[in-house]
Formats: sequence, structure tokens, C-alpha cells
Amino acid sequence: MNVLIFSQYFWPENFRISDVAKTLSEKGIAVEVLTGKPNYPRGEIFTGYRAWGCQQEIHHGININRIPLLARGGGAWRLSLNYISFVVSGLLFAPWILRKKKFDVIFVFAPSPILQAIPALFMGLLKGCPVVLWVQDLWPESLSATGHLRNEAALKLLECVVRCIYRYADLVLVQSKAFEAPVKVLAPCTPVVYYPNSVDASFAVQADGELPATPGLDAEFSILFAGNVGTAQAVGVIIEAASLLKEHSDIHFVVLGEGSRWEWMQQEALRLKLSNLHMPGSFPIETMPGFMQKASALLVTLADREIFKATIPSKVQAYLAAGRPILACLNGEGAKLVTEAGAGLAVPAEDGRALADAILDLYRMSTLERDAMGGRGRLYYARHFSHDMLVDQLIGHLRSACDSKEKAI
Repeated sequence: MNVLIFSQYFWPENFRISDVAKTLSEKGIAVEVLTGKPNYPRGEIFTGYRAWGCQQEIHHGININRIPLLARGGGAWRLSLNYISFVVSGLLFAPWILRKKKFDVIFVFAPSPILQAIPALFMGLLKGCPVVLWVQDLWPESLSATGHLRNEAALKLLECVVRCIYRYADLVLVQSKAFEAPVKVLAPCTPVVYYPNSVDASFAVQADGELPATPGLDAEFSILFAGNVGTAQAVGVIIEAASLLKEHSDIHFVVLGEGSRWEWMQQEALRLKLSNLHMPGSFPIETMPGFMQKASALLVTLADREIFKATIPSKVQAYLAAGRPILACLNGEGAKLVTEAGAGLAVPAEDGRALADAILDLYRMSTLERDAMGGRGRLYYARHFSHDMLVDQLIGHLRSACDSKEKAI
């Protein structure tokens, strides 16, 4: 089976699709990737790449085709242009770059923006192959929830675009069971199947090797937040909890990652003199299992928005695999998953006082109790989110889409 992966984001950016592509290739699937120029999350094109022109490279034996892309930069308008530039480049350059190649199926990794599926659907028409869409965020709801777009007319127009995308896809996979109902409303004639996220298998095994020196991680009780530091993550709740707990000298917060709210967090930490909050920036994905396993607890947050009740942040699976207790400051499916697994404590989204109280509850537990929480989380991961198991399921979904297309023809 020849698979074209269509994704605006790919290695060296830290997204789930890179691990999926690698494992598909290792399982004998011929994989090719069509993506943009890496610039997430800083909004600057990575060293070694240029915004204009097409580039090709090979990583883990996978051919990667990169099309022109305007970097995210700063501000909503720049982000919008970033999204649009990938769609336009995909329509203009992808048919030429891939003109002599044949594919059995196109697989679209679709976090925001789902608009990246437009050139993928066009390629599906040109190649005569099915298109499978893996939805990570609900559009246009996520745009409204993060404040990037509030104009009702524009949101309605986007809803029509999303409806068309779902209609012309051959199969839609959704990362949360709570996504099924709203997606089916917009895709009444397209099969919609639950297919969750996972993480590379390295997160579930004991990490070895030295980690970069990281202030706060060696504290008696360290709380690690890893990932995008943005609006959707409502990182103000971390500032509030750190402020409430700053008299506890042995409790420290470590924020690994960057994003649109990173500088704001730094300024707030300085203003409030939060010596218990450390923000060392981003580190290579290969170091994340070690960082997570070394922390006393792992923190996941989301904004208090209706749309995010249906969302399961992909870091939750990484946290479960790492085998450390989880502090979940969010509502809905993510909180439900953590409590169902018995892997940690959940509190309402954006409630700094409740988060601080939960941290103290976890801090006062015995090491055995906390280790038991982590162990339950890792077991839950193995049963429900094992990387290898889910990639096998994905191969089945892709083959099913191919078979359905052949029967339709």
C-alpha cells in the first residue's frame, strides 16, 4: 500500500504524525509526506530551511516533500496567512511535485487548520484514490474558542467549507469519542470512526541517558507541564497556582515548551516574583520521556470553553505512558479519561485555587500512593493507547478506505 501523508506540520516539528509515519514505514507501508516548512511553535522558519521554494529530504527512509509556506509569526493575521499559504501552495505545487507518483490512499493529519485537507482532496481527485481525514480539532468551533475568529458571518462561511471537506472525504477519523456527534452533523454521508492519539513507544519504557540541566525538576516535588504554551492551554491557571503555592519552597513548576503565551507567562512570573516557576523553553522530543518520568507529577490544562470539553490533549496519552501521576485542570473528556484510568486528580478548567489544592493533596500522599497512580496510568495506556496497536488499526482503516473506493468504482 502506497500512502501519501498530507500534513502542514511534520518533523522536526513535534507532532504525532511523525511517529505514525515512521512506524507505518517500519511495518512495510510505502510512505511519502507532503508538508510545509517547519516553523512551529516559534513562528520562525527553522535553520536549514527557507520559506520560499520547494525542498525535498529523507528522514527515517521516508521521502518528505516541502512546499512554500509563510511562517506563523505573531498575531492572528499572520497565523491566518500561514494557514492560507499552505492551502494555496498545496494546490499549486503538490500536483507538480507528485506528478509521476501513484498512491493508494491519502492520509490527512488535521489539527488546526482543517483547511489543509482542501489540497489533499484535490490530489485525491487527480490520483483517483481515497482520502482519509484524521480530525484533531473541531472546526470552526476551535477558532471561536481560542478567540482567533469571532465574526459570525465568517464562522458560518468556514462551517460551510468544513462541511464540504467532510463530504468529499472517504473516511473521517476523530481523536475523541465526543467528536463523533458534531462531526456527523456536518458529515451525514461520510463514515466517522473514533481513532485516538498515542505517543511513541519510548514514552512507556524507562528512559536512559542524561537530561539537560533543568531548574526545578530536581525539587522535592516537581510539577511538569510539557507542550504548547498558548491561549487554548489557559496557562494563566499555572501562574495562579504557582502564586498560591509560592510559600511552599519544595513545590516547583517546570514549563517545557513555547508558544504565543510564553513571553506573557515569563513577565507574570517576574512581576509576581515566582521563584517556584521555571520556563527553560523547548527541548528535543527525544528528551521528553526522561523529563516526564523524572517529574513528581505531570500537568495538563485547557481553557474553560465548551468546545474543549470534547477535546483530549495528545499529551494526556504521553503522560499516561510515562507512568507519573497526572494533574488535569480541564473539563470533559480529558478529565474523564484521567479519573477513569485512576491515574491522577482532575479539577475544573481555569480554577487556580482548585489546582493548588489538588497539588497539595498529591504532595501529601505517600510515594507509594503516587507511584500506584502512575502505574495505573501506564497500564491504561497499554490497554487503550498502545502506539503499535493503534498503528495497526490505522493500517486497517486505510485498507478499508481503499476497498470501499474500489467497490464504488
